[in-house]
Amino acid sequence: MSGFSMSRRGLLAGASAFGATAALSACGAKTGSATSSSGAKADTSGDTVKVGLLNSLSGTMAISEVTVHNALLLAVKEINAAGGVLGKKLKPISQDGASDWPTFAEKAEALITDDKVVATFGCWTSASRKAVKPVFERYKSLLFYPVQYEGLEQSPYIFYIGATTNQQIVPALDYLKKQGLTRLYLVGSDYVFPRTANKIIKAYAEANGMTVVGEDYAPLGSTEFSTIVNKVKDAGADAVFNTLNGDSNVAFFKEYKSAGLTAKSLPVLSVSIAEEEVKSIGTQYLEGQLTAWNYYETTPGAANTEFVKAYQAAYGADKPTSDPMEAAYISVYLWKEMVEKAGSFDVAKVKKASAGIELDAPEGKVTVDGTTQHVHKTARIGKIGSDGLITEVWNSGNPIKPDPYLKDYDWASALS
Repeated sequence: MSGFSMSRRGLLAGASAFGATAALSACGAKTGSATSSSGAKADTSGDTVKVGLLNSLSGTMAISEVTVHNALLLAVKEINAAGGVLGKKLKPISQDGASDWPTFAEKAEALITDDKVVATFGCWTSASRKAVKPVFERYKSLLFYPVQYEGLEQSPYIFYIGATTNQQIVPALDYLKKQGLTRLYLVGSDYVFPRTANKIIKAYAEANGMTVVGEDYAPLGSTEFSTIVNKVKDAGADAVFNTLNGDSNVAFFKEYKSAGLTAKSLPVLSVSIAEEEVKSIGTQYLEGQLTAWNYYETTPGAANTEFVKAYQAAYGADKPTSDPMEAAYISVYLWKEMVEKAGSFDVAKVKKASAGIELDAPEGKVTVDGTTQHVHKTARIGKIGSDGLITEVWNSGNPIKPDPYLKDYDWASALS
C-alpha cells in the first residue's frame, strides 16, 4: 500500500515502494512540446510525462536535501507502480541546485524549457525559492515547495507544502511562552529565512511579554561558532531560537556542548533540524533539545507507519524520515490529485482544481487552501531523544489554516 490514503473520491491504493537511484539529467527531448492554456510548455504527448526534481545534491545543503530528493523519487515510483497519472507514467528528471541560488534558477529554467516538465518539486532554502520564483512565474510553470518557510509570500505558480509562519514559528513561540521561557537569544544563518523569521519573532516577543536578549547570524555553511556561543552563554537567555540551516548546525551544537551548555541549562528550539540532521550532527550533542515541525518519524498513525516502512525498504532500515521528506513525498501525491480532478496536466486547470484537495498523509490530514496555495497542517513540538528520534511533546490538536501574511495577528500588522 502507499504511505497514506487519499480522500477526494475515496481511498486509492498505492503500490509497494522499492528503492532506486536516479541519474542527473541535463536536457530532455525538445520535440512534441504542448503549450498549455497557461503558457507553460510541457510535453504531454507520449506515454510518459517528465517531472522535475530540483534539490541540492552537493554543497552545504546536501545534508538536508538529498533525503528530500529520495522521498520525491519514492513517491514517483509508487505512483508509477499504481498506474501513473491520467494513464501516463512519470519520468523524474533530477537537477542539482548545488546549494547555489543562481544555479537553482538556471536549473529550474532548464527543467521547464529543455526538459519540458509538467511540474517541478524541490528547493529548500528561501534563498533558492526566491531565486527560482520569477522563473516559474515567467514560464507559468508549477513548483511544489516542501519546506517550512518564513511566510510573507504568495505566488500563483508555487504550492507551499511545508509550514508557513503561523503553523510553525508562532506555535513554537506560544510553547516557549507557556513554559516560562521568555528571554530568547536568536541564532540564524545569514540569509532571508532566518532574518525574516527573527523579524517576526521580535514582533511577537514585543506583544507577548517576551524579550530578545541577543541576535546573531553566521554565513550559510559557517563552521566557526565560538564567539556566538560565548555571547549566548553570557546573555542571560532562557532559551535559544535556532534558525541555522545546513551543516552549520553541526559546528554550532558541538561548540554549544563544548561551552558546557545543555538542553537542561539552556534549551535550544530549532526549526530546521529534523531526524536526518540529528543523525549527521550526533545525538550526543542534541539530546533533550527541542524542535518545531508538523511531522516526525514517530508521529502515530497507520499512514505514517506505511510511509516509514516504504522509505526504509527503499533506502535502508537505518534511514530516518523527517518533516521536509514527508512534505516532499506528499507534494507529488497532492499534484497527482489535482491533475486527476482537473482531468488535465494544464497548469491553469490544475491550479483551479487544487482548492479543497485532501490527503490522509503521514503527518495527518492536510487540505490545500486554494486561495493561498498553502496547506492546512498540524503544528508539533518535539524533543530529541538519545536514539536520534524526535518525540512529540505538544501538538495543536487540529490542522491550522495557513496565514502566510499573518493577517489574523494584530502584532504582525506592520510586517508585511
